[in-house]
Amino acid sequence: MSQYRIGAVNYLNSKPLIEGLQELLPEAELVLDFPSKLADMLAAGKIDVGLIPSAEYLARPNYRQISNACVATRGPVLSVKLYGRKPFSEIETLALDEGSRTSVLLTRVLLAQRYNLFPELQNLPLGHTVESSDADAVLVIGDRAIHPPEEKFVEIWDLGEEWTNWCNLPFVFAVWAASEEKELSAVARALETARNHGLNRFAEIAQREAAVLGIDEKVAYDYLNQNLYFHLGEEEQQGLELFSKLAEELIPQQIGLTVES
Repeated sequence: MSQYRIGAVNYLNSKPLIEGLQELLPEAELVLDFPSKLADMLAAGKIDVGLIPSAEYLARPNYRQISNACVATRGPVLSVKLYGRKPFSEIETLALDEGSRTSVLLTRVLLAQRYNLFPELQNLPLGHTVESSDADAVLVIGDRAIHPPEEKFVEIWDLGEEWTNWCNLPFVFAVWAASEEKELSAVARALETARNHGLNRFAEIAQREAAVLGIDEKVAYDYLNQNLYFHLGEEEQQGLELFSKLAEELIPQQIGLTVES
């Protein structure tokens, strides 16, 4: 039986965080899934540690960060896109990617802050494309968001870019968190070592993953090297605090911190 169960996101943006992790922790079982599914697993005690949506971390006071490794951005993130069939200030319906919780909440916060707008919400199931929804605006995250859709849209937001331009702070999409008091110092050290190893292997990761995702190797490399940031520093913590504050200000009127998948 594995000593630890560690849940990580099965997206390109998380590959540098788990590079060589299995070798560093041979006694651990690594579980890969969608962000919203990992949040459910951690809440249910099915994993000991999870790379979970920051919205889920903020919603649960009993969770603790166990590593300064994270998935963040200090500008355009590329893999979190909101597509509008009409100007965002005029949308009435919004389809939200089922795989996300943080990006769902970020979209709703930005629409509320920018336009005092609370559109009718629809679900975009896992595996479905932007074109499969007829909503006025559609949120897509992860690897499929890197592929531009064929449809022409009136307005497109890169949510990382919109957030950082608006408040001049980084945005943190996911953190390593744990919900129990289990001794996890060895896991914490391994997560940071894996992250540091991954930061030096962007070229190898891009080469390995690009073909699987059907994207150009340079696009994969630039995404890891330019769009993402993997250290949870002081400014990232400030961004998390602001995100939490903005969400809480809108509760219970329109936005809850926990978004059902």
